[in-house]
Amino acid sequence: MQILVTFKNVDPSDYLKTYLDEKLQRLDKMIPHSAMADVVFQEEKLRKIVDVNLNGKGFNVHATEESAAWNEAIDLVVDKVKKQLVKSKEKIQSHRLQA
Repeated sequence: MQILVTFKNVDPSDYLKTYLDEKLQRLDKMIPHSAMADVVFQEEKLRKIVDVNLNGKGFNVHATEESAAWNEAIDLVVDKVKKQLVKSKEKIQSHRLQA
């Protein structure tokens, strides 16, 4: 999985990149083909916002989460992406069974 990270109003941090990479690599086994993840870290006042767009062959997943801490926001957004991937996979399998 290729990951493109963008920082808006945030100082670029290697820690955030490696933490995010570690979390997203766990989802890599759920994706049958290669995928591209666009991640935006954004800070507005006291809110930390993480926005993820995951594009691959046959699926598009978008999730946004905000929190007071970066780690918490990353964890929450990765959970959202995981739920959407599972739902998409189940939907595809149910269509194959019906046909």
